[in-house]
Amino acid sequence: MHRPDIVSQTSQRGLITGIAHLAISVGSKEMVDLLTQRLREDGFTIAGEPRTTGDGYYESVVLDTEGNLVEITE
Repeated sequence: MHRPDIVSQTSQRGLITGIAHLAISVGSKEMVDLLTQRLREDGFTIAGEPRTTGDGYYESVVLDTEGNLVEITE
């Protein structure tokens, strides 16, 4: 992952030097949609709705309980 907007120091999680996010492949677009909806219903913050990204991946982004970005991909 290349992000030119990541800087050495910032207070915004996921946009600092180091690990930017964790990605988990769930096998299909349908599973991305289902897991995203389940996490929403369980009270997790959906930071990015399911979509096809510019680089061709179908994914959503959820915040874990500590505010880390978790990417759910097909």
